[in-house]
Amino acid sequence: MGDETINKGNDKVGSVKITNDVIAIIAGVAATEVKGVVGMGGGITGGLSEMLGMKTLSKGVKVEVTENDVSIEVHIVVEYGTNLADVGKEVQENVLVSVENMTGLKVRNVDVNIQGISMPKEGKEEKEQEKNQNK
Repeated sequence: MGDETINKGNDKVGSVKITNDVIAIIAGVAATEVKGVVGMGGGITGGLSEMLGMKTLSKGVKVEVTENDVSIEVHIVVEYGTNLADVGKEVQENVLVSVENMTGLKVRNVDVNIQGISMPKEGKEEKEQEKNQNK
């Protein structure tokens, strides 16, 4: 995700430039809208920026633009118990439709990497309550 821009139409009025960061934000929002996705993966730097309070909507998204189209790679964390293949396919579809509709660009492919599984917090909270009651 750099400073690269996409030019859409050079007519008498002017041009529209879309940065990779904008495409990444659209893709990130679209991915997190899918049921079963609990967050975006981002590796070490993503975790560090989240701790520092600089969470961004493009975290876990890589965008590669060519002259005519765009390739998108998203890294997600999925809720435990969901069907990973179904969630992955739904993320692909939602990202593709959202980016194409909002930017007018042709999406060549959407690669989904499931980086982690989020375990339910209920069991953890129940164990803590039981531990405190036994004291």
